[in-house]
Amino acid sequence: MADNEPSGAARMFGDFAPQLVHFTDTVLFGEVWERPGLSPRDRSLITVATLVTSGSTEQLRHHLGRAKDNGLSETELVEAITHLAFYTGWPHAMSAMAVAKDLFTN
Repeated sequence: MADNEPSGAARMFGDFAPQLVHFTDTVLFGEVWERPGLSPRDRSLITVATLVTSGSTEQLRHHLGRAKDNGLSETELVEAITHLAFYTGWPHAMSAMAVAKDLFTN
């Protein structure tokens, strides 16, 4: 993202929830995602798994794209969702797979 472009959080919430935008951009995607203890690829896989298990499909679309940017293949992401079906429950996995299919095939 260019420095002059507003973040996704800023576009969504702008002046409505400025502290949430700050925490999202500065703390979460700044400090937390930039910590050296895990690779961006690993952080993406963990994040996708967490979103699938919690049924948070609204944020999943963004994070599946970010996961691809961080080195995970579509095949790996589909496999992760399939694997999670047995641990998180079929409805969460089916909802997540619908998001992945829409994102990866359109």
